[in-house]
Amino acid sequence: LASFGRRLRLGLVGGSHGFIGPVHRTAARLDDAFELTAGVLSSDPARGRAAAAAIGLAADRAYATVAEMLAAERARADGIDAVAIMTPNADHFPSAMAALSAGLDVICDKPLTTSLADALALVRKVEETGLVFCTTYNYSAYPMVRQAREMVRAGVIGEVRQVHLTYVQGHNATLVEGDAAGRTWRFDPASCGPSLILGDIGTHAVHLGSYVTGLDLERVLADVGAVVPGRTTDDYAGVLLRWTNGAPGTLWVTNAAAGAEHGLAFRIVGATGGLEWHQEQPNELRHRRLGGFEEVLSRRLHGALHPLAERSARVEIGHPEGHQEAFANLYREVAAAIVARRTGRPCDPLDLQFPTVRDGAKGVRFIEACLESRRLGTWADARLPV
Repeated sequence: LASFGRRLRLGLVGGSHGFIGPVHRTAARLDDAFELTAGVLSSDPARGRAAAAAIGLAADRAYATVAEMLAAERARADGIDAVAIMTPNADHFPSAMAALSAGLDVICDKPLTTSLADALALVRKVEETGLVFCTTYNYSAYPMVRQAREMVRAGVIGEVRQVHLTYVQGHNATLVEGDAAGRTWRFDPASCGPSLILGDIGTHAVHLGSYVTGLDLERVLADVGAVVPGRTTDDYAGVLLRWTNGAPGTLWVTNAAAGAEHGLAFRIVGATGGLEWHQEQPNELRHRRLGGFEEVLSRRLHGALHPLAERSARVEIGHPEGHQEAFANLYREVAAAIVARRTGRPCDPLDLQFPTVRDGAKGVRFIEACLESRRLGTWADARLPV
């Protein structure tokens, strides 16, 4: 930020309660690149004002609506530079489109939108404006995930031949939505979108596979539904995958696996070896060689890993890298991209590795393809049409 002369001013949309708001706010501040300046922290104005006061926002910059915030901040000499969106899924599109239309860069939670038409509209808007847009698939910012990506790019495992993905959680293993505390927007398709499991964690897993391999999904054959009796929203998906180079793969995602914690992992097999990573053991990347011994790469500093992996590591050797640090990596990279755009200076290519609006749209396309496959009982095209 030295070339910019100050921190970037961030407007918040959502995050007054729940898990993800504090994650965003901490990530934005971890590298001192952003200052939290304004916000619409809740659809309930009173709750929003109280939440704004609790995190130190000035009372006159705690707004009732996104439109109000954008108009008021545009009129200020010290108005916001970017917007971070952490609302229920159905609110992502109107908030993001309004911010882009106001000339502001955007950081947005996944899934990008609840419909492909809206996702493609955002892609077009970003391409028209040239603004920076990050979809927060934060697992792509773990050091060992980035190490795996660079190993695949360098041909260390040869041509990718199989891609297997899992994301197995247990917090919905009972009918939690039957309890007052469990009746959240996530169980309402109008707020969450057409599939809870595919939007909430399925898109994370698929993006991780695509990010590491450099491949996109071509087709899916999906079994999607609920395994907990009485549940009306999806809590399970088993999907056969076909990637753009012809490689097959599988996806198992659920939040209804009793006793499971988080369970995000990939196993990628190439012509001469394979790579395996588990988010619950984030410092280790397993490299298996054809005709050779297995090697366990550890997350360490001082020249052992690819520069992209090393610059993503934030804690010393022996301490596990975490979810919060990975989220902060995205904010740091977005800040660098915003400053480069606003100053007209070139951006370090290593700062342009964050997931974009197009990655978000691919996730929405994946959801719709899986639901089409379930409806028709056949393979469905998962390619983004633009």
